[in-house]
Amino acid sequence: MPKSHAFHSPTTHGFVRVAAATPVVHTADPVANADEHIALIRQAGEQGVDLIVFPELSLTGYAIDDLLMQAALLDEVERQIARVAGAADDAGLIAVAGAPLRNGDALYNCAVVLGSGGVLGVVPKTYLPNYREYYEKRWFAPAASRSEDAIVLGGETVDFAPGLIFEAANRPGFVFAAEICEDFWAPQPPSTRAALAGARILLNLSASNIVIGKAEERALLCASQSARTLSAYVFAAAGWGESTTDLAWDGQATIHELGARLADGERFSMESHLTVADIDVERIGLDRLRNGTFADCARLEGEPATVIPFEAADTAPAGDLIRPLDRFPFVPDDPARLDQDCYEAFNIQVQGLMRRMKATNGEKVVIGVSGGLDSTQALLVACRAFDRLCLPRTGILGYTMPGFATSEGTKSNAWALMKALGVTGAEIDIKPTALTMLETIGHPFAQGEPVHDITFENVQAGLRTDYLFRLANQNGAFVLGTGDLSELALGWSTYGVGDHMSHYNVNGGVAKTLIRHLIRWVADRELVGAGAGPALRGVLETEISPELVPAKDGVIQSTEATVGPYALNDFFLFYITRFGLKPSKVAYLAHQAWKDASVGHWPAGTPEDEKVEYDLATIKGWLRKFLVRFFQTSQFKRSAMPNGPKVVTGGSLSPRGDWRAPSDATARVWLNELEANLPDA
Repeated sequence: MPKSHAFHSPTTHGFVRVAAATPVVHTADPVANADEHIALIRQAGEQGVDLIVFPELSLTGYAIDDLLMQAALLDEVERQIARVAGAADDAGLIAVAGAPLRNGDALYNCAVVLGSGGVLGVVPKTYLPNYREYYEKRWFAPAASRSEDAIVLGGETVDFAPGLIFEAANRPGFVFAAEICEDFWAPQPPSTRAALAGARILLNLSASNIVIGKAEERALLCASQSARTLSAYVFAAAGWGESTTDLAWDGQATIHELGARLADGERFSMESHLTVADIDVERIGLDRLRNGTFADCARLEGEPATVIPFEAADTAPAGDLIRPLDRFPFVPDDPARLDQDCYEAFNIQVQGLMRRMKATNGEKVVIGVSGGLDSTQALLVACRAFDRLCLPRTGILGYTMPGFATSEGTKSNAWALMKALGVTGAEIDIKPTALTMLETIGHPFAQGEPVHDITFENVQAGLRTDYLFRLANQNGAFVLGTGDLSELALGWSTYGVGDHMSHYNVNGGVAKTLIRHLIRWVADRELVGAGAGPALRGVLETEISPELVPAKDGVIQSTEATVGPYALNDFFLFYITRFGLKPSKVAYLAHQAWKDASVGHWPAGTPEDEKVEYDLATIKGWLRKFLVRFFQTSQFKRSAMPNGPKVVTGGSLSPRGDWRAPSDATARVWLNELEANLPDA
């Protein structure tokens, strides 16, 4: 396919589109059930699905009891398997259907894997429930009782065993295995060993009946199994049409990946339907790659498995991803989850500072208060820590230090905040000292020339830090840092100054996009007092700026005009450091998330003027800058960063923690990958 078309296809970026099918059940009627399967397979094919899974015993219905022992029924099942296999082949996908199959003199509850024009393999159920409402041992033999590892269907002999691994020869990472209903509830599910053997997608064909609370239990098991095995888990349960002689059925369908829910189907529906999602098998592989425990467990607990190769479709049409994709990976758009994340993030910061103060017997901290986001958040953390330690807030020594470009807005924000919070506030005008230094080193600005270069900027930034450290000495305090995770990633700090160096930095594990919501969260809950609300909201309305260069034509110095939108930079940071994704894939994901502001949800409290869109050219441009700044020019600053607590998943850049890298690397390999795989944009 054309390069530009390929770039916009999920298949190109390591995604496998899966569907959990919920067909209307026709009790003990394999022909009608096969018709339902074929119709859903055709729908799935039209949607670009690669793999579709049906419920347990989907070709007969589950709740048919002793009818399972009827030869006429079993013969018909085998005939219909051939029809469904043909439909799967026509649709260019792999289908996994449930069927009762004879092998020797025993009957087995099976998952039949269909594709490439026939049956690829058959997986018998390992654990047969025989308690409460279940009587499966009355009809079926367990997988362990089989005498052969092969079964004949349609005149062809195929593999017949639990734990079979099906692997696409032409799609790296498209590797799956199946288990059946009760297998899922066992202390050691067969899917665990399948995952250790390489399966990245785990399927469950289920006929679990519904009672109050069971749907939540199933979802919990799906989430936990996908998290524990570093996999995706696709669950399809029987629904409408099953016999309700003694039981009821809800047709629950869920798709989880690495513990996160990607999709939920409609329960109690009376119509056949699909639940579809794109699974990132490449990301699963990268997570396993960096998780040594998974590899150790595979060596210790893993067993040899039969791998069945197949050819998967590789011509998926271009189109949008079918999966949740937060624009802000560090800021969930679900209000309840955002509230929980803010609660945890704030308290992690607070507890980190409290512990450092107890360890040093500290009763005072010094902090530079600029009136911007980062210093405000650090100040809020300090107030909460002092309150919990029963220390007076007057021990928080806040200093605003206006320079040549400090605006009245940020200065007034700083003073309003310090007064509202009841900390000890003071102001030090750094301009005279800065002018003396500039004059001493012979800088043109000291001679009246409007030269606002990096020296001009860093003289101001450095002086502020010098004052803070000496004030800490003078007051028996330590300097509280303010620089955030996003600035560390971009190297957007002057080496050795306040947003880089301190005695302890509570913001170093918090992304810029999250800090904005944390301040709003603290304000809304009045966690540092009711009077601080107006001052905090004033900070939130202030443009992000270092304020080191005087405004030009009324336009102040803009951080994001130089380093790029923090919304995009935080997106890049998350996917590159958390999963190690290739730049072209990160660009693809960013475009999917940001190309249309009218689609999807925004985090609660997002102002309307921040609900923007970014085209692919813009994303590529800022990503190139990010790659250079992150991989090539700023690691030396991170290698010398002060202590501070890790806050967000995949969000520590500490050389003592998640991210360890050489200071003299090059960004060439990442830039080359981006250029090679992203069309001109």
